[in-house]
Amino acid sequence: MLLELTRWLQQLESLFGLFGYLTFRGILAALTSLFLSLWLGPAVIRRLAQFKGGQPIRADGPQTHFTKAGTPTMGGALILMTVLLSVLLWGDLRNRYVWVVLAVMLAFGAIGWYDDWIKIVRRDPNGLKSRWKYLLQSVFGLAAGIFLWMTADPSVPASTTFYIPMIKSVALPLAGLSFIAIAYFWIVGFSNAVNLTDGLDGLAIMPTVLVACALGVFAYASGNAVFSAYLQIPQVPGAGELVIICAAIAGAGLGFLWFNTYPAMVFMGDIGALALGAVLGTVAVIVRQELVLVIMGGIFVIETLSVMIQVASFKLTGKRVFRMAPIHHHFELKGWPEPRVIVRFWIISVVLVLVGLATLKVR
Repeated sequence: MLLELTRWLQQLESLFGLFGYLTFRGILAALTSLFLSLWLGPAVIRRLAQFKGGQPIRADGPQTHFTKAGTPTMGGALILMTVLLSVLLWGDLRNRYVWVVLAVMLAFGAIGWYDDWIKIVRRDPNGLKSRWKYLLQSVFGLAAGIFLWMTADPSVPASTTFYIPMIKSVALPLAGLSFIAIAYFWIVGFSNAVNLTDGLDGLAIMPTVLVACALGVFAYASGNAVFSAYLQIPQVPGAGELVIICAAIAGAGLGFLWFNTYPAMVFMGDIGALALGAVLGTVAVIVRQELVLVIMGGIFVIETLSVMIQVASFKLTGKRVFRMAPIHHHFELKGWPEPRVIVRFWIISVVLVLVGLATLKVR
């Protein structure tokens, strides 16, 4: 929106040409979403508190969580709102990747909103039934994968090729079904993975911010012919514009963390977790860095695997591997204070993101 205005103003004053640079607009997008979050946050929290339901607390969970009963949830709406406004202001709205990522964010956010609405307004702690939630996620995940495949430029084979980090000479061209399947599993998988991680104050949002920043680096490099050739990563024309979305998520996430840090004034809820995870998966698919996302988002992967292992072990042997799943609850029940679990998981996330970024140079 503002980008078009600055392009017109550039004819009058060359200084406005600065807005044509992705890095500059990325900084503005991050700052815009950050300040919008800090400004709108108190009003949004007051509004959410009027539901007088609060986040449902698991009866079999750590006893320290019982004090959180009644804390407003659905705070992810603040993140999605500020990201959307920031991207509409600073993004290039002619770019198809911008629209598909925003569509995924809003679609998965709508699923999360309905799930939270059932829990809070209808006072049903189970929320939306799992089979319906997964069905809706599958529909939107497949739709995104099909759209990316159908709109892929045949003259740019890199946009539909599967790459293995650190072994850049290996590239696997994907057919339609295989590309769509990978896109589907990454979008839906990371949507649920971030949702499973969102169980402690600030636990999910900080790794999301870190991964979004790193994906922004990959998007910038992939969209630049010189950088992508030098780093031997797939060149995806137009992917650079995703820097704006990644930066907006980082700013909005930090703004939300202001209110979500321990002890939380508001919880993210499914509306935020499902949407943000789906966005990370979608961006990774577009820039062809699916496996790098698995590395950088290792915290989300570990949390998901802990649930899968726990369920499989209990069904097969009747025994639990962890005291409680997801794994962050296991450490709580071992006696770790909640802030210690959160910060240590953040530290692990920083390390994993740095490892992922290192794959840019490792051949």
